[in-house]
Amino acid sequence: MALLDVRDLRVRFETHHGVVRAVDGVSFSLEEGETLGLVGESGSGKSVTNLALLGLIPNPPGVVESNGVMFEGHDLTKLSDRELRRIRGNQIAMIFQDPMTSLNPLLTVERQLTEVLELHKGMSRRDARKKAISALGDVGIPSPDQRVDQYPHELSGGMRQRVMIAMGLLCDPKVLLADEPTTALDVTIQAQILDLMRDLQHRHGTAIVLVTHDLGVVAGTTDRVNVMYAGRLVEQASTSSLFAAPQHPYTQGLIASVPRLDGDPNADLYSIDGSPPDLANLPVGCPFAPRCDQRQDRCTQESPVLENLSSDSARRASCFEVETVGGAS
Repeated sequence: MALLDVRDLRVRFETHHGVVRAVDGVSFSLEEGETLGLVGESGSGKSVTNLALLGLIPNPPGVVESNGVMFEGHDLTKLSDRELRRIRGNQIAMIFQDPMTSLNPLLTVERQLTEVLELHKGMSRRDARKKAISALGDVGIPSPDQRVDQYPHELSGGMRQRVMIAMGLLCDPKVLLADEPTTALDVTIQAQILDLMRDLQHRHGTAIVLVTHDLGVVAGTTDRVNVMYAGRLVEQASTSSLFAAPQHPYTQGLIASVPRLDGDPNADLYSIDGSPPDLANLPVGCPFAPRCDQRQDRCTQESPVLENLSSDSARRASCFEVETVGGAS
């Protein structure tokens, strides 16, 4: 049985400008000790997916629907706020993308870290402080015994991000939802954080959902990848097969956009034409069709569904140009 099983997750925001379908029918599973990458351009629904899993979408204007978000036999969407609070930060932890809005500016780093340990682990204030200092050292913060007494505004952006990562790892969660965890960090600290997350997996079997724009991190860290576009999954595959032979035109475009050391230094960087669609006014047919250089007339009239590839049952794609079990190209 999967540790986390997400079934047909849908999130919409009812606004004055119309209904925004931020996540539209997303399904995936997560095994113990596995790292699942969630990639796509800004606005594709990656962060909203993670927030919805933990019941953090404000209602109104957000409405979350699904056929179940199963964690260890319990449907997270059916739990009360009190029951969810026991899970958040403890069994399922999240590293938020923007530490400045996620950390409380009125509390010291120590209080924000020790509160987690006191609440979920029943630690004394003294033991929780020792654990917090150790966690700050683990994520590369210098002089952690001094930094722990500072307020968020006294830290650099990179240090605040590392505090958020330390907070996410404190309780040795079974599932870690990491939303761009290394964006504000330099490459040496980034490597250190990724090693720390891998160590957590090895010691505790932690499963990770990694949201990132960095395909280099995806290639070196994840086991499987979900590619999102306009709130939908357009391709699912193991990391090795995805990078070896991307099937969906959008995935092909993302990988082609990554700079290469062995390429022509005078050549222009590849970019996908156009911009992501307005989620409150999606085009008829495939949402990617207006930007796709492989589109057919059918693509602007019908919307493809995510189906297994006929050549590889472990892979799924939603494209009429790809040969799937449901319909050959």
